[in-house]
Amino acid sequence: MSSRDSKHSVDIKVDNIEKIEDIENVSIPSLDAHYDAAFVRKTIRMIDWRMLPLLGLVYSLALIDRTNLGAARTAGMQEDLRLDIGNRYSIASMIYFFPYILLQIPGNIILRWMGSRTWLTICVTGWGVAQLGMAFVPTWGFLCLCRVFLGAFESGFFPSLVFIITTWYKRYEVQQRLAVFYLSSIAITSFSSILAFAITLLKGKAGLNGWQWIFLIEGLITIVLGILTWFFIPDFPDKSKFLSEKQRKMILDRVEADRGDSIPDQLTWEKLARHLKDPLLWAFAFMFLASTVPAYAIVFFITIILKGMGYSETQALLLTAPPGIFAAMSCFFFAWLSDRTRSRAVWLVVQNLICITGLALAAYSTSNPVRYFGLFLVDAGATGCIPGVLAYSSNNITSHTKRAVQTATIIAAGGVGGIMATTVFRQQDFPRYVNGLWATIGLQLFMMVLLGITTFVFKRRNRLRREGKLGPLEGQPGFYHTI
Repeated sequence: MSSRDSKHSVDIKVDNIEKIEDIENVSIPSLDAHYDAAFVRKTIRMIDWRMLPLLGLVYSLALIDRTNLGAARTAGMQEDLRLDIGNRYSIASMIYFFPYILLQIPGNIILRWMGSRTWLTICVTGWGVAQLGMAFVPTWGFLCLCRVFLGAFESGFFPSLVFIITTWYKRYEVQQRLAVFYLSSIAITSFSSILAFAITLLKGKAGLNGWQWIFLIEGLITIVLGILTWFFIPDFPDKSKFLSEKQRKMILDRVEADRGDSIPDQLTWEKLARHLKDPLLWAFAFMFLASTVPAYAIVFFITIILKGMGYSETQALLLTAPPGIFAAMSCFFFAWLSDRTRSRAVWLVVQNLICITGLALAAYSTSNPVRYFGLFLVDAGATGCIPGVLAYSSNNITSHTKRAVQTATIIAAGGVGGIMATTVFRQQDFPRYVNGLWATIGLQLFMMVLLGITTFVFKRRNRLRREGKLGPLEGQPGFYHTI
């Protein structure tokens, strides 16, 4: 069934609102002008509160469960499971990402088929069980097996969340929402090492070591939250139950006026192949990869880097929180600035430069306080780019099928970034990890080149479209690319 047929088969009639002709040069009128402004604000605020806090909380647990190996390693797991032999720690960190990468696109397909409530409940509860199992592994091999299951269940979660969020809002409302959702998870995750330190005080209770208590308690919390997901996670706008019919129609109207894809089209093999052949999809994927390498490096190695500076185990765990808090504030500031100026690429470049500065300080400064400040900059630059790239990509496409495929592919590339982070920061380079830091700097420079290319391509397409030399962009007559 085509997108047009799908739209006619649905009972919702979307108003034919005049599309915006030029996002660069025309003063943009409100797309909500035929609705009462107070009604629009109230509805959007209700959606924000229903969606973002819970999604942020659940995703924060996903990040904690995915990246708490560093804290567990310093809490006795290295000695108990002999992770000091060869590259065992890097392999245990890396193996998670193989199922995480491979199952991204199938996860978004299952999402539309099963619905968000059922699918996300399965994902959250499943990885909670895998996390719980890690508390009782007797050997390094069983730890890797649990990490595989963790990656498999988490693979369907983050792309589903991004896909759902981007279907509810207009293009220039998306990045702030992604940033709120993401930075709330980052802020909570920043305290994960402090939480881990508190949990390790249970060492010896019930015959369990400190690292086992970390996995046990965090796994149980995730399972409980997975059950709550069943009751509170919202669905797509066209399937939503918590809105009135008037509110639901208003949401669909404003999305249709903004980009013309309020009603989902059906995914076919031909569409899947066409979407995957788009070179811009792969440009966005490489940008996301470049952003996730420093982000994962921080969460996997910050406690280890801090211990290499001479800090004790307790100090290293406690000092991981401040860079994350600073990164959360920076992330939201750049998201607000990006939505306010309706620009994406230029602010991503600024954050790349912030990250590069931090990497250089961490690699070559001889002062531990300066190196620690460098970690603040690395975390801020990388963290802000993650929702920035997701917003940049989602702003420049239409149709649910392309959004599903592109979101899953981009986040899968983030999984490749996770593999790279666990391999370029090698045990033999401890404690400064200069080779890993230089590899990360190279990725930031490469991302800046890609941003230059996409800016050129989008500006040229917009110009040709205005001059009548190019057909409708993304198949929508009033659609123009966001720069």
